[in-house]
Amino acid sequence: MPRGSKDKYTAEQKRKAEHIEESYEHKGLSKEEAEARAWATVNKQSGGGERSGGSGRRKPAQAKSEARKESSRRAAASREGHPRDSTASREKQTVESLRKDASAKKIPGRSSMRKQALIEALRKAE
Repeated sequence: MPRGSKDKYTAEQKRKAEHIEESYEHKGLSKEEAEARAWATVNKQSGGGERSGGSGRRKPAQAKSEARKESSRRAAASREGHPRDSTASREKQTVESLRKDASAKKIPGRSSMRKQALIEALRKAE
């Protein structure tokens, strides 16, 4: 028999273990081996019995969804060549590079603009 008390497991986990155990016995395993494997499977799938302090342990589904969307948005922007913080990164770019970006966005007067003016114009064009 598997070690430890099964009192901390939920009714669902106990039913699942029983079902898995029956399946293993049907395949020809001994009762003890089937029970041990069944509880090992339940533990692997659900992390063991009930735990105290469960609230706040995991992110809510909506928070996960929003995090995924934000991550996807950042990845898409990165693929398009837009860095995360465009203003800070533009400060590091050369004037030629800024003019190239301005040209791609068809900003008028870009050829005579200084670096700071290019940065401002590019920010407005976004």
